[in-house]
Amino acid sequence: MLLARRPLGGLTTGIVLVVLACLLFVTQDSISKQLMLTLTVVQVIWGRFLCQSAVMTAYLATTGGTKFLRTKHPGLQLLRGVFQVGTTGFVYMSLPHVPIGDITAIVFCSPIIVTVLSVIFLKEKIGKHRIGAVMVGFVGVYLIVLPGSSETSIYHLLTLAAAFTNALFIMMTRRLAGPEESSATQFNTTAVGMVVFSIILFLGDGLPPIEWAPLFLVMGILAAIGHFCMVKAFAYASASVLSPYLYAQVIFAALFSVFWFGDTLRPTMLAGTALLV
Repeated sequence: MLLARRPLGGLTTGIVLVVLACLLFVTQDSISKQLMLTLTVVQVIWGRFLCQSAVMTAYLATTGGTKFLRTKHPGLQLLRGVFQVGTTGFVYMSLPHVPIGDITAIVFCSPIIVTVLSVIFLKEKIGKHRIGAVMVGFVGVYLIVLPGSSETSIYHLLTLAAAFTNALFIMMTRRLAGPEESSATQFNTTAVGMVVFSIILFLGDGLPPIEWAPLFLVMGILAAIGHFCMVKAFAYASASVLSPYLYAQVIFAALFSVFWFGDTLRPTMLAGTALLV
């Protein structure tokens, strides 16, 4: 029935776009991690938000005029942006200290947290199969973090905090879903972060050297194209079909972790990631 509604070529295109988006996101995070060998965490986050906001604003203004500046829910848009700031901040503070494969795997437990929060706050009912999946997912997170291990640090807990704020970000995205808020939601995803980290930057670290501007621009372009690919992918196939392919990001992160940064993949990390997926 699915193939009858959506041509096989379109389905394949959707899958390719999702996988490409995952590769672009991991590449952006890897460049950020590399930059942190020279720059401060705040400088890297600021550069990423600034350039991504510039690219996204240019795209939205070109395709829809000033529509992206209008929203019926400014408070919710601001709150969603704050959750994105928290997620990015926690992840980037962890990047210099935790393998990027571990970070990506832990953050991907967000859908499990969303399920739990939906039961607590939205009073949604879930069946025994989903309860079992949640329990298995948390076992996977435990194996990745492995509390008490000599390889576990406070930065793993920061990554868990990122998974939690990302879950809140996902829930807020669900709340703001709809064509009338689409442009504003895309704009505020990075605009709030740009403002917040601009204030933090000018109060503390100061502007990064201008020679790093090209890499910041590359990061912004990668993030914008990745976001565009993700949005377009769901025009070709349903979320239920494409969602499993989002875990390509975990695979790419593990490969980058080994071949770019020379990290070692722990057996417990691999086992925990397998359970999450």
